[in-house]
Amino acid sequence: MKAIIYTKYGPPEVARLAEVQKPIPKDDELLVKVNVTTVNRTDCGFRSAEYFIVRFFAGLLKPKNQILGSEFAGEVTAIGKNVTLFKVGDKVFGYNDIKFGAHSEYLVINENDSVVTMPKNLSFKEAAPITEGAHYALCDIRAAKIKSGQCVLINGATGAIGSAAVQIVKHIGAEVTAVCDTKNMELVKSLGANLVIDYTKEDFTKINQKFDVVFDAVGKSSFGKCKQILKENGIYMSTELGYLSQNPLLALITPLFGGKKVLFPLPSINKNDVLFLKELVEKGSFKPVIDRSYSLAEIVEAYKYVETGQKIGNVIITVG
Repeated sequence: MKAIIYTKYGPPEVARLAEVQKPIPKDDELLVKVNVTTVNRTDCGFRSAEYFIVRFFAGLLKPKNQILGSEFAGEVTAIGKNVTLFKVGDKVFGYNDIKFGAHSEYLVINENDSVVTMPKNLSFKEAAPITEGAHYALCDIRAAKIKSGQCVLINGATGAIGSAAVQIVKHIGAEVTAVCDTKNMELVKSLGANLVIDYTKEDFTKINQKFDVVFDAVGKSSFGKCKQILKENGIYMSTELGYLSQNPLLALITPLFGGKKVLFPLPSINKNDVLFLKELVEKGSFKPVIDRSYSLAEIVEAYKYVETGQKIGNVIITVG
């Protein structure tokens, strides 16, 4: 089968198209024919190993799993003898940032992992980008215990994480103030934001409003700059480590003193999370934003585009 492999860490060019052995499902695994996958921050981070900590999971000197691709939508073509939750022909979507494997024509995944049947009436292209950005957003939203009636500011509202966060927080019933650039203000409004701030014209850290939660989905602010717009017991969260990797440290220290604090939850995902996101999609409460599409053979260009930091929502890769 065709797959994108990488045998060393580095820039987008380390990824290349190759012929590899088609995987065989174990007794508790599905063989999925991948129709659509994505290129996202998770794939980029593991490919580049820019943060050295990635190597403790992916391989210290070189990658253990040579096929990336954490997110997918496709069709079950074979099942192991112990599989009971799926059948051949099921259309499925899911996420795997442990073994990856979606940048290929076929992948295997345990039936109990983060894979479920696709929402009704959705195409593979619409289903593939449901999980990656949304599970990061969901992890932080749950950690902050955001609830109806609260005021939440989301910086970076056009990315995969930010656009998902706007919709999920709005679904919960909180009031959303979103931050983006001029050209995407209408898009962000359509996602449900109550107020949209154009960062090219206004510094959101200096507005005359207080928030229960400030969620920086792009890591371009800091706790220090945002403290003045937090309520007395407000929470600051970021998806990035921050200057000198301060956010994890602040997450340990600030809760000890009471008042305003930093949270830096470690992201995780399971089947129930994917089922929850599927339910939101079926209710019309969440729809992943799609920027552009590439073929599997164009994956280097896809990586380059994602790493410009200018993508809107998700970048999908057509495989089947």
